[in-house]
Amino acid sequence: MSINGIGTVGYPVTGYTARKMERNAEPGTVGFMETVEEKAAQGRAAGQDEKAFEMVGSNAPQEVNDAWMDAAKEVNANGMGIRGNGMMSHISQMMVQRLNKQLKGETENFDILGSTVESAIQATKEALYDLEHPRVYTPRSMEVQQARIKEGEFYRAFLERLEQL
Repeated sequence: MSINGIGTVGYPVTGYTARKMERNAEPGTVGFMETVEEKAAQGRAAGQDEKAFEMVGSNAPQEVNDAWMDAAKEVNANGMGIRGNGMMSHISQMMVQRLNKQLKGETENFDILGSTVESAIQATKEALYDLEHPRVYTPRSMEVQQARIKEGEFYRAFLERLEQL
Protein backbone atom coordinates (compact mmCIF):
# COMPACT_ATOMS: atom_id res chain seq x y z
CA MET A 1 0.00 0.00 0.00
CA SER A 2 1.28 3.46 -0.76
CA ILE A 3 -0.05 6.89 -0.01
CA ASN A 4 1.06 9.83 -2.15
CA GLY A 5 3.97 7.86 -3.62
CA ILE A 6 5.34 6.69 -0.27
CA GLY A 7 5.66 2.93 0.26
CA THR A 8 4.73 1.04 3.40
CA VAL A 9 8.17 1.48 4.92
CA GLY A 10 8.27 5.21 4.41
CA TYR A 11 10.50 5.17 1.33
CA PRO A 12 9.38 6.63 -1.94
CA VAL A 13 8.46 3.70 -4.14
CA THR A 14 10.47 4.85 -7.15
CA GLY A 15 13.58 5.66 -5.11
CA TYR A 16 13.63 2.25 -3.47
CA THR A 17 13.34 0.48 -6.81
CA ALA A 18 16.04 2.62 -8.35
CA ARG A 19 18.50 1.93 -5.48
CA LYS A 20 17.78 -1.77 -5.63
CA MET A 21 18.43 -1.83 -9.38
CA GLU A 22 21.68 0.11 -8.93
CA ARG A 23 22.95 -2.48 -6.45
CA ASN A 24 22.08 -5.34 -8.76
CA ALA A 25 23.45 -3.59 -11.83
CA GLU A 26 27.11 -3.64 -10.72
CA PRO A 27 28.58 -6.36 -12.92
CA GLY A 28 30.65 -9.07 -11.23
CA THR A 29 30.65 -7.48 -7.79
CA VAL A 30 27.98 -9.66 -6.24
CA GLY A 31 29.48 -12.89 -7.54
CA PHE A 32 32.93 -11.92 -6.33
CA MET A 33 31.75 -10.93 -2.85
CA GLU A 34 29.72 -14.12 -2.50
CA THR A 35 32.77 -16.14 -3.50
CA VAL A 36 34.96 -14.34 -0.96
CA GLU A 37 32.44 -14.94 1.82
CA GLU A 38 32.05 -18.59 0.84
CA LYS A 39 35.83 -19.13 0.92
CA ALA A 40 36.07 -17.39 4.30
CA ALA A 41 33.27 -19.59 5.67
CA GLN A 42 35.05 -22.71 4.39
CA GLY A 43 38.24 -21.60 6.12
CA ARG A 44 36.39 -21.04 9.40
CA ALA A 45 34.67 -24.42 9.08
CA ALA A 46 37.98 -26.19 8.44
CA GLY A 47 39.39 -24.58 11.58
CA GLN A 48 36.40 -25.80 13.58
CA ASP A 49 36.78 -29.28 12.11
CA GLU A 50 40.40 -29.34 13.34
CA LYS A 51 39.30 -28.22 16.81
CA ALA A 52 36.56 -30.85 16.86
CA PHE A 53 39.07 -33.54 15.92
CA GLU A 54 41.46 -32.43 18.66
CA MET A 55 38.64 -32.83 21.18
CA VAL A 56 38.24 -36.54 20.39
CA GLY A 57 41.37 -37.68 18.57
CA SER A 58 44.44 -35.98 19.96
CA ASN A 59 46.35 -39.31 20.02
CA ALA A 60 45.00 -40.63 16.71
CA PRO A 61 47.36 -41.24 13.79
CA GLN A 62 47.58 -38.78 10.92
CA GLU A 63 45.57 -40.97 8.53
CA VAL A 64 42.63 -40.86 10.97
CA ASN A 65 42.95 -37.06 11.05
CA ASP A 66 42.99 -36.97 7.25
CA ALA A 67 39.91 -39.22 7.05
CA TRP A 68 38.12 -36.94 9.55
CA MET A 69 38.94 -33.79 7.60
CA ASP A 70 37.95 -35.36 4.26
CA ALA A 71 34.62 -36.55 5.67
CA ALA A 72 33.96 -33.17 7.29
CA LYS A 73 34.66 -31.38 4.02
CA GLU A 74 32.44 -33.75 2.03
CA VAL A 75 29.47 -33.64 4.41
CA ASN A 76 29.96 -30.07 5.65
CA ALA A 77 29.65 -31.26 9.25
CA ASN A 78 31.86 -32.90 11.87
CA GLY A 79 31.37 -35.55 14.52
CA MET A 80 31.19 -33.07 17.35
CA GLY A 81 28.32 -30.95 15.99
CA ILE A 82 30.47 -27.81 15.88
CA ARG A 83 29.52 -25.37 13.16
CA GLY A 84 31.84 -23.10 11.21
CA ASN A 85 31.08 -20.25 13.62
CA GLY A 86 32.24 -22.32 16.61
CA MET A 87 28.77 -22.86 18.05
CA MET A 88 27.42 -26.34 18.69
CA SER A 89 24.39 -27.34 16.67
CA HIS A 90 23.46 -30.09 19.15
CA ILE A 91 25.05 -32.57 21.54
CA SER A 92 26.61 -35.18 19.29
CA GLN A 93 27.18 -38.84 20.12
CA MET A 94 30.94 -38.34 20.29
CA MET A 95 30.32 -35.54 22.78
CA VAL A 96 28.19 -37.99 24.79
CA GLN A 97 31.07 -40.50 24.71
CA ARG A 98 33.38 -37.78 25.97
CA LEU A 99 31.00 -36.82 28.76
CA ASN A 100 30.62 -40.48 29.75
CA LYS A 101 34.40 -40.68 30.21
CA GLN A 102 34.21 -37.61 32.40
CA LEU A 103 31.43 -39.13 34.50
CA LYS A 104 33.54 -42.25 35.01
CA GLY A 105 36.24 -40.09 36.58
CA GLU A 106 38.62 -39.71 33.66
CA THR A 107 39.69 -36.10 33.87
CA GLU A 108 42.62 -35.94 31.50
CA ASN A 109 42.12 -38.39 28.64
CA PHE A 110 39.08 -37.46 26.56
CA ASP A 111 40.50 -39.14 23.49
CA ILE A 112 37.55 -41.05 22.00
CA LEU A 113 39.18 -42.20 18.77
CA GLY A 114 42.18 -43.82 20.45
CA SER A 115 45.61 -44.27 18.98
CA THR A 116 44.89 -46.69 16.12
CA VAL A 117 42.69 -46.85 13.04
CA GLU A 118 40.86 -49.83 14.57
CA SER A 119 40.01 -47.91 17.75
CA ALA A 120 38.72 -44.99 15.65
CA ILE A 121 36.54 -47.41 13.65
CA GLN A 122 35.14 -48.90 16.86
CA ALA A 123 34.38 -45.48 18.39
CA THR A 124 32.71 -44.28 15.19
CA LYS A 125 30.60 -47.44 14.90
CA GLU A 126 29.50 -46.99 18.51
CA ALA A 127 28.59 -43.34 17.92
CA LEU A 128 26.65 -44.22 14.76
CA TYR A 129 24.80 -47.04 16.52
CA ASP A 130 23.86 -44.78 19.44
CA LEU A 131 22.70 -42.11 17.01
CA GLU A 132 20.50 -44.54 15.09
CA HIS A 133 19.21 -46.34 18.22
CA PRO A 134 18.49 -43.71 20.90
CA ARG A 135 17.94 -45.15 24.38
CA VAL A 136 15.20 -42.68 25.23
CA TYR A 137 12.87 -40.77 22.95
CA THR A 138 13.45 -37.07 23.28
CA PRO A 139 11.46 -34.56 21.22
CA ARG A 140 13.78 -32.41 19.13
CA SER A 141 13.44 -29.26 17.12
CA MET A 142 13.63 -29.43 13.34
CA GLU A 143 17.07 -27.80 13.46
CA VAL A 144 18.43 -30.46 15.83
CA GLN A 145 16.89 -33.25 13.75
CA GLN A 146 18.64 -31.90 10.66
CA ALA A 147 21.93 -31.60 12.57
CA ARG A 148 21.61 -35.23 13.70
CA ILE A 149 21.03 -36.32 10.10
CA LYS A 150 24.23 -34.50 9.11
CA GLU A 151 26.03 -36.11 12.04
CA GLY A 152 25.00 -39.55 10.76
CA GLU A 153 26.19 -38.66 7.26
CA PHE A 154 29.53 -37.58 8.74
CA TYR A 155 29.95 -40.83 10.71
CA ARG A 156 29.19 -42.93 7.63
CA ALA A 157 31.63 -40.95 5.45
CA PHE A 158 34.30 -41.05 8.17
CA LEU A 159 33.80 -44.79 8.70
CA GLU A 160 34.02 -45.45 4.97
CA ARG A 161 37.36 -43.65 4.80
CA LEU A 162 38.68 -45.41 7.90
CA GLU A 163 37.78 -48.85 6.55
CA GLN A 164 39.74 -48.09 3.37
CA LEU A 165 42.94 -47.54 5.37
